[in-house]
Amino acid sequence: MMIKVLVTGVLGQDGANMVEYLLREVGDVKIYGMMRRSANPNFINTHNFKNDPNFEFIYGDLSDDVSVDKIVKDIQPDYFINFAANSFVGCSWDMPLQVMDINTIGVLRCLEAIRKFKPDCRFYSAGSSEEWGNVDYSPQDINHPIKPRSPYGASKAAARHLVKVYRESHDIFAVHGILFNHEGTKRGEEFVTRKITKAVAKISHEIKNNKNISTLQLGNLDAKRDWSDSEDFVEGVWLMINQNEPKDYILSSGETHSIREFVELAFFIAGIQGYWEGSGVEETYNLENYIAEELNTQNPVLVKINKQFFRPAEVELLLGDSTPIREELGWTPKVSFDKLVQKMVEFDLDEKKVNQS
Repeated sequence: MMIKVLVTGVLGQDGANMVEYLLREVGDVKIYGMMRRSANPNFINTHNFKNDPNFEFIYGDLSDDVSVDKIVKDIQPDYFINFAANSFVGCSWDMPLQVMDINTIGVLRCLEAIRKFKPDCRFYSAGSSEEWGNVDYSPQDINHPIKPRSPYGASKAAARHLVKVYRESHDIFAVHGILFNHEGTKRGEEFVTRKITKAVAKISHEIKNNKNISTLQLGNLDAKRDWSDSEDFVEGVWLMINQNEPKDYILSSGETHSIREFVELAFFIAGIQGYWEGSGVEETYNLENYIAEELNTQNPVLVKINKQFFRPAEVELLLGDSTPIREELGWTPKVSFDKLVQKMVEFDLDEKKVNQS
C-alpha cells in the first residue's frame, strides 16, 4: 500500500534532501511537496525530483490555518514532515514576529490540522541547536536547559514545547528533532558556510584569471559549531518518525569546529594559501605574499571582519550529543567535517567553471 508523505520546505535544502531520500529509499511512496505561492519561486534544489511521477507540488502556507487544514484534510497524509521555516538566525532580530508566526505558530497550525483531520498522521518538527543558547555544559544532550539567545532560537524552543503538549494531550505521534548545524550543496547563500564556499570559488576564479580579489566579509570567526551533512540528517529524521513510540532526539556529528577553521579548510581545498594578520575586528586573512606578488594584485585580502555580521547576542559554542539516536535507532553520520567542506567547495568550483564557460 502506497504511503503518503507531506513535506514542507521542499524548495530549501532539507526539504529537497528529504524528498530525494524518500524516493530513493522508501519505494512505494507518494510525496506532496508544499510550497508558498510566489512570483519567482526558486526550483534549483528540485531538479532531481520535480518531474518524478511519485512527487507532486501543492500550494500551501504555514501562516494560514485554512490552507494547512485543507491540505491535511484533502491529502490525508500518513506522515507530515515540516521543514518550512524562517531559518536564518541573523535576520530573526529584524523580523521576530514573522519568525514566530512561521516557526512556532506554523507548527501549531500543523498540529491542529492533524488533530482535527488526521489524528493518526505522524508529525516531524525540525528543531535547532540554537534552542540551547549559552550552554551550561558540552556536549549538549536532550535535557540541557533551554536558553535561546535569538528570536529564531526562541521560536524553535517554543515549537518543541508545543510538540510535547500535543503528543501528551492528544496522543499524536509528534517528534521534535533537534538538528545541529547541517550543510551541503543545496544550502542557501545567506548561510555562512555556503557564503564561504561560494566566495572561495569566486576568488579562485579571480586568481586564475589574474583579477583583483573580491574580499569575503564575515563576522565572528571564533564561534564554534557542530557541522554535519544535511543528507545524513534526513535519514535520521525518517528513523525518528518511524520509531515505535514518539521520542525527541538530537542529530549531530559530536565534534565542533570554528568558522575560522571552515575558512582555512575551504581555501586549502581550493589550493589557495593564506595567513592571518592583525587582531579583533582588524584581523584579516591574506593571500600569501609570493602569490600576491606574482599576481601583482592590488588587494591581497581574502577575508576581513565586518561588524555588521556580528549577532546582537552570540552563541559561542554548540556541540551535540547524539548518542541516544545512534544507540537506539542505529543512525550515524557518514560525512566528516573535512569531507563536507570538500564536497561544498568542489561543487562551487565546478559551478563557477560552468558559469564562466
